[in-house]
Amino acid sequence: MDVRRFLIVYYFLAFTFFKLADCSEVSIVGGKDVKKLQPWMVSIQMDQIHVCGGILIQDQWVLTAAHCQQKPITSVTVLVGSLSLSKGTQRVGILSYEYPKTFSVKTKQDDIMLIKLSKKVKAKPKKIPKKEQNIPPGTRCVVTGWGTTNSEVSKPSDKLQMLEVTVVDRDLCNCYYNRDPVITKDMLCAGNKQENRGICWGDSGGPLDCKKNIVGVVSGSKKCGNPKQPAVYTFLSERHIRWINNILKKQFNSTTF
Repeated sequence: MDVRRFLIVYYFLAFTFFKLADCSEVSIVGGKDVKKLQPWMVSIQMDQIHVCGGILIQDQWVLTAAHCQQKPITSVTVLVGSLSLSKGTQRVGILSYEYPKTFSVKTKQDDIMLIKLSKKVKAKPKKIPKKEQNIPPGTRCVVTGWGTTNSEVSKPSDKLQMLEVTVVDRDLCNCYYNRDPVITKDMLCAGNKQENRGICWGDSGGPLDCKKNIVGVVSGSKKCGNPKQPAVYTFLSERHIRWINNILKKQFNSTTF
């Protein structure tokens, strides 16, 4: 790993909420290649190195995690409309970050952000639900992201990966995490029952798709692929959906709920 790449990764991890132990450079572990183009799936990059995923929800707006913000903003670009990091043809800069004032590193609350792109892109966005979805424990969902396929490789996967995960009861997840962080109604837990299957570094900001709806954004996990510590997601709750819509309509200050 060259010095430049090391510094970028180090800077990114400064914003990561969970100590990722020995898998700090791993993304979706135990997943499989995505075969069908997901035009709304984007790669957020610092100096053209992938650091986070995101969801194109309008032609000039990307939904991601608040801890994915990178500086200087002039070095950040978004790769749009490709399954491959090396074959993307649309690369666009960003104008601004919009995230809640209530976003907290300590509590992991409101880890959600909108990125305004420097121009409109030619890709089909993924609409967020109009209202909060009912996602009971046991619901099967899919998470997607770029990154290495095992902990022995430091280079992210060139191909977009996907993994089926199952939503975990919040009370049970709080037990797993010993309420650190506290899993609130604005968060979700989801994981895979098999060892070495799950999300990790590089997947932050990516989508949790349940019943063909985007219902969550990857926030993080304490250990990659550990079934007893499922990944934590920012849930698209009623208040988060309202906040997103307010930003898009420019009706309220972006830093408040």
